[in-house]
Amino acid sequence: MDRPAFYRFHQGDRALPFSASEYEARLAGLRAAMAEAGLEACVLSSMHNIAYYSGFLYCSFGRPYALVVTATDSVTVSAGIDAAQPWRRCHGDNITYTDWARNNYWRAIGSVTGTGRVIGYEADHMTLTQKALLDHMLAPSRSADIAPDTMRQRMRKSDAEIALIRHGAQVADIGGYAIRDAIRPGAREIDIAMAGRDAMEVEIAKRFPDAEYRDTWVWFQSGINTDGAHNPVTARVLQRGDILSLNCFPMISGYYTALERTLFVGEVDDASLKIWEANVATHEYGMSLLRPGAHCAAVTEQINAFLAERDLLQYRTFGYGHSFGILSHYYGREAGLELREDIDTVLDPGMVISMEPMLTLPDGAPGAGGYREHDILVMTDEGHENITGYPFGPAFNVVG
Repeated sequence: MDRPAFYRFHQGDRALPFSASEYEARLAGLRAAMAEAGLEACVLSSMHNIAYYSGFLYCSFGRPYALVVTATDSVTVSAGIDAAQPWRRCHGDNITYTDWARNNYWRAIGSVTGTGRVIGYEADHMTLTQKALLDHMLAPSRSADIAPDTMRQRMRKSDAEIALIRHGAQVADIGGYAIRDAIRPGAREIDIAMAGRDAMEVEIAKRFPDAEYRDTWVWFQSGINTDGAHNPVTARVLQRGDILSLNCFPMISGYYTALERTLFVGEVDDASLKIWEANVATHEYGMSLLRPGAHCAAVTEQINAFLAERDLLQYRTFGYGHSFGILSHYYGREAGLELREDIDTVLDPGMVISMEPMLTLPDGAPGAGGYREHDILVMTDEGHENITGYPFGPAFNVVG
């Protein structure tokens, strides 16, 4: 039997989160960056860039995937185990590579790029092993890192992206309310988290009936478990007076949104209330600073000064906000748009960024625990639009 190294397997109807014109506009931006860098082809390997430029969000399971972009072509390269699903979920062409021989993945890529070309790749994603195979199989005359250019492009959202992100923020609110309704002494973190996740997945399926559903999750933390922003869910049982951290993360076609709130079970002691109110004030102050023309590092320093004046800066544990778009807890990061001291990006209309100050006081201290509020802001010509609706602060979030 003659078994091919790669082939095309296209069947079924295509269903994508955005229009063909949206993807063509994104590819035009990439091709402009390629032309400026003198690149003849790009081999993108990350989940976030393949999804951004084609719509296809792959499931790796140890196999490599790619999007190959030239001046005229856009081709996803996927594993045979996926059959035609990648073609149904991508803009442009799709090639399936087989497992019959080692490096068929690179043979499929080479059928698009040819050899001896000038190749762009993602230095922050491609492993040393795969880079060595790129050099061996494609024999580029030169290669260069295209990842910073793609990140800068992803940081500025289109109207279609902002519309999807807006839906995501609304879904996160629904998850937040479901979690609030489930909070009571004696309930476990895991049970409350599932209530929020289930509510969000049902709503996503209602709003996006043609989408693929995966990766929506909740981190619901209580007591000492609130000390880290990314602490996993446990089976800890809630007790009256516990500090809580509600974290809802709906995922829609690779796009992440978030809702994060501090809550207390039944009652809040005076020391905790003082820290909570200070973090709420920091959150409100921080949001007031986010507008076009604001400098990420300068905003960070202003919030630092606000906390220092209240003798609370030592309890800050990470940056004050980050970009939104195609990113997740296991892929993607638009590190050029974060509210940190070392980021010099200036905010522009079309950027989407969170404000999420967090104060963590150690166990045993008065007011011990992690306090975090989180809203999503869309930068506009006039200022910003807050697309998060669930209320923050003690008036609404002492529950159960």
